[in-house]
Amino acid sequence: MNPVRASVVVMGVSGCGKSTVGRALADALGSPYLEGDTFHSPQNVARMAAGVALTDDDRQDWLLTLAGQLGAAQRQGQGIVLSCSALKRGYRDVLRSQSPDLRFVHLT
Repeated sequence: MNPVRASVVVMGVSGCGKSTVGRALADALGSPYLEGDTFHSPQNVARMAAGVALTDDDRQDWLLTLAGQLGAAQRQGQGIVLSCSALKRGYRDVLRSQSPDLRFVHLT
């Protein structure tokens, strides 16, 4: 089966099934899957482990890194599925900045 060249972000609140759905969607599309949380900085991981909510500033470099992954896939003509909360429009705008045809699947 030929992979579909779509880039998709599976988004939603913590614990809603983003990773499970994202992996299944990536398999169905024949595309790589990226777990967005694995791209957090050690500082962000430590803050979250301590129960400290991340601010928009804390998330900025993480979002830019994810956008870079999406953009690289697009430049290579490769589809990709990424799980990421992406609940704020500004976050989605950053992700879309390097992958204008990006699609979002919002799990509720």
